[in-house]
Amino acid sequence: MRLKPLTLAVALVLGGCSLIPDYERPEAPIAAAWPQGEAQGSGSSAAELSWQAFFRDPALRQLIGLALDNNRDLRQAALNVEAYRALHRIQRSELLPTIDAGVGGQRQRLPADLSPTGESGIQSQYQASLGVAYELDVFGRIRSLSRAALEEYLATAEAQRSVHIALVGDVATAYFSWRSNQTQLELTEATLESYRKSLGLITSSAEVGTASELDVRQARTLVDQARTQKALFTRLIAEDGNALRLLLGSDIPTDLPESGKPDMALLAEFSAGLPADLLLRRPDIRAAEHRLLAANANIGAARAAFFPSISLTGAAGTASSELDGLFEGGSGLWSFAPRINIPLFTAGRLKANLDYAEVLKDINVAQYEKSIQVAFREVADGLAARGTFGEQVQAQSDLVDNNQAYYQLARQRYDEGVDTYFTVLDAQRELFASQRQLLSDHLLQLNREIQLYKALGGGWSPSDTVATAD
Repeated sequence: MRLKPLTLAVALVLGGCSLIPDYERPEAPIAAAWPQGEAQGSGSSAAELSWQAFFRDPALRQLIGLALDNNRDLRQAALNVEAYRALHRIQRSELLPTIDAGVGGQRQRLPADLSPTGESGIQSQYQASLGVAYELDVFGRIRSLSRAALEEYLATAEAQRSVHIALVGDVATAYFSWRSNQTQLELTEATLESYRKSLGLITSSAEVGTASELDVRQARTLVDQARTQKALFTRLIAEDGNALRLLLGSDIPTDLPESGKPDMALLAEFSAGLPADLLLRRPDIRAAEHRLLAANANIGAARAAFFPSISLTGAAGTASSELDGLFEGGSGLWSFAPRINIPLFTAGRLKANLDYAEVLKDINVAQYEKSIQVAFREVADGLAARGTFGEQVQAQSDLVDNNQAYYQLARQRYDEGVDTYFTVLDAQRELFASQRQLLSDHLLQLNREIQLYKALGGGWSPSDTVATAD
């Protein structure tokens, strides 16, 4: 029974204490619900929906898989995680004693006037020892630094997840832009061919006096406009291909599977959930909180620096003037050197270091709160787009149908001799413009849905490779 208080005291000294401030997660500076009137959607949450399930286009899934294997930004992010993991291991090693062994020898000749015996001679000394060095972490300085290194490592791992999510979204956005511009080029080529036929017909009519030079010029204007659009989309397709190659880290495969037209049917549905879910879904918010925890741990280390530090150094071994007598009886040696370092005067350095650590924590609190606000805004924008793009695309689709009917009616009235060919040209121009705008609206709708998926933390699944904490 008498040993219990002593045992407890030893345990407290060896275990030390912690001066890290108690952590309280800052209140999320956002509303408890999304703005009213914005579309929530249905199905699984974005974070629970893997990118393989969200993207239904088989060609896009193949490209994303290729990018995850070869993209240099993602590779750099993974290496950053490994680097911070190593830094954490380095800092954590200071919690344990350092043990080293050494074997050495020395031979020297002393002249007579320097020798204690007054005679010249050769002196030899051989030694083998085992040394131990350990700092008692009584006030938790080393543990605080180790905790800070761990949180930095975890923040870097979350940053890798952010790069992963961004890469998935960027590949999808570049792919749909590439596909949409290809469709635009096909539409432009078909329209250009129609314009050229109309130009040939009007030119023939002008030669026989049934059409004016003004009609010819108007028809030629439409041909030139279509030629300009063809060159534009040809260039955009090439640029989209270059962007895809950069994201993929390799060439675009030539054996991509067939896929449908780029519209919302290529994406799965998902729900937005509640704003509080962002704290669990968004890796950038989790990374900001890990950095906040690291700053909080650094305050504990700065506080501990005001208190004494205790280091223990010891060595044991054997020594002899002859090599064959190194391990004989009576050749043993040992040393023990405890040291207590008490800071008395540092010219305000320790106080300034503590002030700096506390200010850094305040900065990280602001960054954490800002990351939540940015995430809320991105999701709210995405929900607003989801609530309006459906109606916009439907209205544009109805406009295309109306212009198609307008063109057919104008063609019929021209064939019957009721209207001039100018009406047909105007109908062609309106139809082409509305068809192009519909394709652009489909692309914008796809991009905004992808951005919403990313903003809700989608694009990451546990099966994806990432470093984890020890």
